[in-house]
Amino acid sequence: MGRKGKMLEKHIDSKYLQETMTLKLYLPEFFTPLYKYHVCIMQDGNDYFQMGRVATKSDELHDDGEIENTIFVGIHYEDRFDRRKKYHPAGEQQPAYMKFLAHEVIPFLDDTLPTYQMGQARTLMGDSLAGTLALMTALRYPNIFGRVVMQSPYVDDLVLEAVANASNIPALDVYHSIGTSETAVKVTDGAILDFLEPNRRLHEELKQLPITYHYKELEQGEHTWKYWQNEMSEVLTTMFG
Repeated sequence: MGRKGKMLEKHIDSKYLQETMTLKLYLPEFFTPLYKYHVCIMQDGNDYFQMGRVATKSDELHDDGEIENTIFVGIHYEDRFDRRKKYHPAGEQQPAYMKFLAHEVIPFLDDTLPTYQMGQARTLMGDSLAGTLALMTALRYPNIFGRVVMQSPYVDDLVLEAVANASNIPALDVYHSIGTSETAVKVTDGAILDFLEPNRRLHEELKQLPITYHYKELEQGEHTWKYWQNEMSEVLTTMFG
């Protein structure tokens, strides 16, 4: 069965990144400019559409009335090295990438689509490093992005420090999951890291903040799309239901 919605491809010539960035927009089947829409911006965008099956889930959940009107936007990376430069807390392009999201992607979407044009209707979603980037960006621009989904995010001292120093977060809504078997994850530079314990530390920090916070540990969950895809319906209904 084919997708019911419509996929559009748009391009932004980013002055912050000095490159042309591609956005893939998935509009629900009965999209109309007469209604307002939430936007969910997904880093690792191709992975979310292909392995996360987000377009299919969007069709199903919109059909069943389980989520509000939502447009899913995917932004992908060139390769794993480009991904690390843009998403990692210490990546040399991470500050520029956050500016790209806040000051180029959002104005473009607001000009192009019938969005609510408010932080609570804008979600950043990502897995692993992309989830880390989602949280760090929302903490940097809390008035622009009001919701975060992070599945098995990479957590280090820079992330924990950003959360500890967070202030003026008006109405942040965070979904955070980690698998209990994510204790030996191979990362881009070849290192083997424990993701579980740092995520539990992040959980302790986040639950101290005045935010709406959904935390889930996936039993025997590993650092793979098998587990992230399995929880996608719950992610979407929790955040957009």
